[in-house]
Amino acid sequence: MALTKTFVKSKSVYKVTFTVPAEAAAETKKVALVGEFNGWNPEEAIALKKQKDGSFKASLELGAGEYQFRYILDDAKWENDWEADKYVPAGVDAAENSVVVL
Repeated sequence: MALTKTFVKSKSVYKVTFTVPAEAAAETKKVALVGEFNGWNPEEAIALKKQKDGSFKASLELGAGEYQFRYILDDAKWENDWEADKYVPAGVDAAENSVVVL
């Protein structure tokens, strides 16, 4: 999994591309993104679009700061980003959330 960050000067925001690689999404039909930017609400999850290579991608514009997030695979399995900037305790069991730092 990977995060790509680009600063958009004209809007003073970062364009962040969230990617779940094909090997992490094998047999997966649907990948969604939830986090602090959408209130952790699975009903407002951001759908990642499946790419020809089998990976899934979505881009968001976010202001400077730190945002916790996770992926939901097939509406059931919660996953972290393998290449997140850092991880923090989620407060649920021993789970952790991924963090993107902008």
